[in-house]
Amino acid sequence: MKAEGKVFRFGDNIDTDVIIPARYLTTFDPEQLRVHCMEDIDPTFIQRVSGGDIIVAGKNFGCGSSREHAPIAIKAAGVSCVIAESFARIFYRNSINIGMAIVESKEASEKIREGDRVSVDFDTGLITNHTKGESYQSVPFPAFIQDIIRGGGLMASISEKGVRA
Repeated sequence: MKAEGKVFRFGDNIDTDVIIPARYLTTFDPEQLRVHCMEDIDPTFIQRVSGGDIIVAGKNFGCGSSREHAPIAIKAAGVSCVIAESFARIFYRNSINIGMAIVESKEASEKIREGDRVSVDFDTGLITNHTKGESYQSVPFPAFIQDIIRGGGLMASISEKGVRA
């Protein structure tokens, strides 16, 4: 499983209110959340992001509330992966639950810049910055988590296997 795209760069402590402002939390509809993704920190984000693009951030990405709206908005915007130095634990779990790929790498977080073209190999954990000709290593997800992400999230993965939730 791989992702490749153009990078949108954000800093440390990007909280869920920045990812999807609280005024839009009246729905779980991905399409309605998508159009407001990151609008308070980058009003042009949703017009510039393309399917497959990648967010790179610093420490503690997704901090704040435990709402699933945040990873839903990012995934619905077409982002294929979020790379950060670290994630808030509940955001990390919510991302896997909805089938959004996330990767922790301090080196990648520090060296990748806005607009770089990056690919991520989820099987090996290798992050390649094609713009700079550099590679960074992250710890790959175990196979069962890759299966959840590939299957579109925890519930979809369980349903696919015929397990009743």
